[in-house]
Amino acid sequence: MPKGYWIANVDITDSEGYKAYVAANAEALHKYGARFLVRGGKAECVEGKSRSRLVVLEFPDFASALACYRSSEYDAARKLRLGKSEADLVIVEGYDGAQP
Repeated sequence: MPKGYWIANVDITDSEGYKAYVAANAEALHKYGARFLVRGGKAECVEGKSRSRLVVLEFPDFASALACYRSSEYDAARKLRLGKSEADLVIVEGYDGAQP
């Protein structure tokens, strides 16, 4: 079964206030088996547009990724992020087929 992923493109506008979101989202992420693959770090936008921070989270499957986002635990954390950042977040199913 393919894994599920959150791909977030974020600009943090209040770094001190954003820390509360980071602390609060840990409960939901742990509960749904999330694992950080990318959490900030160096990045270079070579095409299109990007924000200052990229985050990629891996979940055991697509259903878990969606369930985490829709959970009451994550909703409480997400509310702490509002007004502290601008983000684009996509939840996507991984590819588990043939490779070139």
